[in-house]
Amino acid sequence: MSKYLDKPGKKLAVLLDPEKISITELINIVQIASTGGIDFFLVGGSLVSKSVSEIVEVIKYYTTLPVILFPGNTNQITPKADATFFLSLISGRNPEFLIGNHVVAAPIIKKMDLETIPVGYILVNCGQTTSVEYMSDTKPIPYSKIDIAVATAMAGEMLGLKAIYLEGGSGADKTVSPQMISEVRANTNIPLIVGGGIRNAQSLTEVYKAGADIAVIGTIIEEHPASLPQFVAAKLQFA
Repeated sequence: MSKYLDKPGKKLAVLLDPEKISITELINIVQIASTGGIDFFLVGGSLVSKSVSEIVEVIKYYTTLPVILFPGNTNQITPKADATFFLSLISGRNPEFLIGNHVVAAPIIKKMDLETIPVGYILVNCGQTTSVEYMSDTKPIPYSKIDIAVATAMAGEMLGLKAIYLEGGSGADKTVSPQMISEVRANTNIPLIVGGGIRNAQSLTEVYKAGADIAVIGTIIEEHPASLPQFVAAKLQFA
């Protein structure tokens, strides 16, 4: 188990896509986040050309909060982070994102002595085609197909994955449905992460109430960093 995911209580993470923010914007977000309430940063994206190492260095300079990689490919792996999600896109059927990329990345990560957190990544259709869907050449689980999402999450746990990530995608029109979150939570015993479409305190509260252990916010913070305290306040209701 991971010390970053298994702490008791609800957790809140900020996802930072190096391709979407400048260094100045990054520093501003990190400084706001460091005032309290954020548990860790995630760094990565579907298509990143900027140096992930540089981004991680900046974050670590301005905060002591953990930084976990959210890599779209092996170029986004750096030993300067505290850990990395070892993502398996179990909602899709593209072998490269189930095991292919992992075979390439494993020796690199092993040499870095970087903590790996095996995560079952489940993409859910939340209203629009996402970068993950396009880049991975996989179809997301339909929004209303709760039974498929539950069975997929159960399979991920049985395969030994240490967390399940229900993902609506960057800039999703809406969050993963509370019903889907609730049913996945009821049928699995590992940490449940939910991201995508969380754009205000109300939607964050609904995600937590449905059963998410960890909520991830990204696009809204990139666009409106000053809104971060409202998300922290919503999280603290569950403390």
